[in-house]
Amino acid sequence: MRTLAIDLGTRRVGLALSDEGGRFATPFEVLTVSSPEQARDGVLAVIAKEGVERVVVGVPLNMDDSVGPAAQSALAWARDLAGRAGKPLVLIDERLSSFDADQQLTARKRGGEKITRKGRKERLDALAAAGFLQAFLDGKLPALDL
Repeated sequence: MRTLAIDLGTRRVGLALSDEGGRFATPFEVLTVSSPEQARDGVLAVIAKEGVERVVVGVPLNMDDSVGPAAQSALAWARDLAGRAGKPLVLIDERLSSFDADQQLTARKRGGEKITRKGRKERLDALAAAGFLQAFLDGKLPALDL
């Protein structure tokens, strides 16, 4: 099952896709957006173009597991997107996913890969989405019941 993971931000939206078999996650793209509507329309275009069958959206819960304003906004956006796309929606706890992605990029840079500040920003959100998508596909990250 082809799955699209979304790391929703106010300025950038990180996207990652699974393979057809739903086993491997790969960073796909980072959309630069100026509004939630622009983010939604960009993601809907990717869903149609890539044959996505399921959508996984990262929800930024607070460290105490509470649902703050950012998480509420992400939930509303995700439900609107899934309704418009007609695809099943899975919500995932994405706390620390950007931190983990940043650590991966730091390790790559230390390993000799040339990563500019601009390149880091461009890849970080898609890498974060791929990280939580892979954890979900591996059964290590359960879906949220919100």
